[in-house]
Amino acid sequence: MMEVHEFFLTLFLILVAARILGELFARIGIPSVLGELSAGILLGGSCLEIIEVNAVLKILAEVGVILLLFEVGLHTDLQRLQAAGKEATVVALFGVITPFIMAFLLSYYLFDLSAEVSLFVGGTLTATSIGITLRVLKDLRQENSSMAQVVIGAAVLDDIMGVILLVFIYDYALHQEVSLRHTVSVAGFIITFLIIAPFLAHLFSLLLRKLDRFSTVPGFIPTSIISLIVFFSYLAHLAGAPEILGAFSAGIALSRRFIIPFGAGLRRDEQFLERISQSITPIMHMFTPIFFVTVGLSVNLKVIDFASLHFWIMSLSLLIAAIFGKYFGAFLIKGHSFRYRSMIGVSMVPRGEVGLIFAEVGRVNQIIGNEIYAVLIFVIVLTTLAPPFVLKWLCRHENG
Repeated sequence: MMEVHEFFLTLFLILVAARILGELFARIGIPSVLGELSAGILLGGSCLEIIEVNAVLKILAEVGVILLLFEVGLHTDLQRLQAAGKEATVVALFGVITPFIMAFLLSYYLFDLSAEVSLFVGGTLTATSIGITLRVLKDLRQENSSMAQVVIGAAVLDDIMGVILLVFIYDYALHQEVSLRHTVSVAGFIITFLIIAPFLAHLFSLLLRKLDRFSTVPGFIPTSIISLIVFFSYLAHLAGAPEILGAFSAGIALSRRFIIPFGAGLRRDEQFLERISQSITPIMHMFTPIFFVTVGLSVNLKVIDFASLHFWIMSLSLLIAAIFGKYFGAFLIKGHSFRYRSMIGVSMVPRGEVGLIFAEVGRVNQIIGNEIYAVLIFVIVLTTLAPPFVLKWLCRHENG
């Protein structure tokens, strides 16, 4: 157990390093989120080995990404999000199927891995980390664009399909048989949550506005909103049957379905919306850097054997599958420019914390060995660090 004073020092180092590197990166024209990710890599097992990820940091990181998504929800137009539904579905569906099939075929036929390992490699590369993309879009003031609505919708569907797929693969990898009952059970919980959550989000947004008129105690708005956010994230955890994945991955995948419509439901009263933004923004600015630093802390580049030719061949092959797989879905949507579809494709590439969680599940349960784990870590790192640069360049040229 970490002592209280040790945790305070850890939190100090995380916040200060995130602020310094984020500011430094921003001043030289690099997305600040990469500074925060780099702070995690610097402080973690890859470099200085000062900080290890623990349960408390994971919880704080989850609070950070949930608040980021809620803030996006505050500025999300649900009608535009629904209008992007067909395109988002195409992007998500093929963004899951294509990298999964490509990675499986490469692993099984080219690299002679077993069926269960190949399935797990494919499943890991289906993940998308929307938090990183949203932070970049927000920094570029593109979070309200039509492209962003497609990305948000696609990322929600992407994660849901990814969770169900991982349950399916996990059962097969451990028992060499598919438990349809378990998979259908998990899918049923998820679908039920998806149907109910938007209605509850709308109901609570109405209730919150009415209760605010009668409150005389300072701090009602941030306390109420954060209470509802964390409560529904807990419900998302229950709905995802996440004993396989851990609470965090299920929360990432499902709580968005509540948070985004909840935030959007509060838009009806512009004055009230402004008060909410002023109350939540400072809290979000404190917690979201913890999330991005924790993603960096979760990476250990020392496990990678950069001298191995086999490592490079496998890594580059899977990296192509990881990038092309996400791009393919974006280029199936019609009526848009090449650059517009490229922006959507790039936005869906980052694997981030979701990919790391999947890889860690495989390693801990001895489904994948150290070499395959190192390859996956390398691919996840590259697909996390490179897209913000490309997205920033594409956004600037689109505006120009």
